[in-house]
Amino acid sequence: MLSHEQMKIAERHGRNMPSVYVYEAPVRIWHWITVLAMTTLMATGYFIGAPFLQLPGEDPGMYLMGYVRFAHFAAGYVFAIAFAGRIYWAFAGNEHARQIFCPPLLSGAWWSEVMFEARWYFFLEDKPKKYVGHNPLAATMMFFMFVLGSAFMIASGFALYSEGAGAGHWSDAVFGWVLPFIGDSQLVHTLHRLGMWVLITFVIVHVYAAVREDIMSRQSIVSTMISGWRSFRD
Repeated sequence: MLSHEQMKIAERHGRNMPSVYVYEAPVRIWHWITVLAMTTLMATGYFIGAPFLQLPGEDPGMYLMGYVRFAHFAAGYVFAIAFAGRIYWAFAGNEHARQIFCPPLLSGAWWSEVMFEARWYFFLEDKPKKYVGHNPLAATMMFFMFVLGSAFMIASGFALYSEGAGAGHWSDAVFGWVLPFIGDSQLVHTLHRLGMWVLITFVIVHVYAAVREDIMSRQSIVSTMISGWRSFRD
């Protein structure tokens, strides 16, 4: 196990280091539960907004939208509960567990590192830097697009859910204010669907960046979210 100082050396200089235990089990479990929940939410959410399939037959065959909505709502509950658990673990876990929730956005040095990583991703830098946790650009994107995006999707999603659940339901008590605050139900529907596309874009970029870093920066990225250990290669 590397000491905190050795981690900082690896972050600053990208030197070849032994494997480091980065992501604890709760973070890894949350990650893969979230992957499954988001996949279900995106597929069913797209269908709800633009149905492209109808089943023939009597009532059982014509209840397709009901099944899709149920899957969407169930995945929404799983996603929200997992997100709440992840927020808890940001405080209960190690330093890497809270990295995506509180990046040092007021630090000039941080933004300098963000710009370096942006140049690296655009092939304008020849040699990558190695980080024990998320690199600064990844952490920043995770915060703005995933953390804030997920919070908005949960709030707007349960606000829309509360319309059908009715007054007195917990979703109305907790998120009912979102509808009048934003404007009206239709606007919330539109923004919720736009948020889906933002998260889809994030997922595509996230997967590309993880695979690219695994290959080009000579450090484990994808396997780290399975085993928890990050290894560095020359």
